[in-house]
Amino acid sequence: MNKKEIAITLGIMCLVLTCAIVIQIKTMNTANSTASQTLRDNGLRDNVLKWKEKTDNLSQELKTAEAELERVRIEATQNDTTASAKEEELKHNNTLLGLTNVTGAGIVIELQDGKSGSSILTVEDSSDKLVHNDDLMSILNELRNAGAEAIEINGQRIINTSSITCEGNIIKINGERIGSPFTIKAIGSQALLYGQIIRSGSYLELMSDRGVNVKSVQQQDDIVINKYSGTINYKYMKTVDKK
Repeated sequence: MNKKEIAITLGIMCLVLTCAIVIQIKTMNTANSTASQTLRDNGLRDNVLKWKEKTDNLSQELKTAEAELERVRIEATQNDTTASAKEEELKHNNTLLGLTNVTGAGIVIELQDGKSGSSILTVEDSSDKLVHNDDLMSILNELRNAGAEAIEINGQRIINTSSITCEGNIIKINGERIGSPFTIKAIGSQALLYGQIIRSGSYLELMSDRGVNVKSVQQQDDIVINKYSGTINYKYMKTVDKK
């Protein structure tokens, strides 16, 4: 083998060795990246579980404290007419504020995002078939105009300070994410509520014409609506002191 052949052979060997080293480095980097991502995912999962445990514990403590407060109230008002009247007034006010579970006759509305029967769908057409926060607010206004005394959407009690917002394609009520399908419960006069919602030209009819799936509107006698579970804070309203 002459010098030229030796040089070519050595060159090929160096090239093969270089390629092998590069492949090895890339393999190690990929493995390290996968391991790091796995560690990050495990860390995030552990944090979520820890916060869920803390939230569950705090929720249980709140329920225990509310039960103890109720027991103390009952004991304090058993032999006191004035205190008993105050207790009844407090319960009535809590009911008006949405801070108690309630039941009664009313209607239940079932809505769902519509689906297109065509493979060609513009962005505007697709958006029209979805239930938006503005749609929910319009339905709430119609229910309130018909005298609804308590309203709930997907388990979220609607009170005076409830917010219904849209963040991208996510609807939030009272700061909690909700999505399709939507169940709207309203307690009040069945005749007035039902008549308002299904009348010709109602907002629900307009939504149906847009392609939203209005699954059902039913009258029910024993609707249960849970209390508002958040905290009511008034930032701007103050009590006027009597002179």
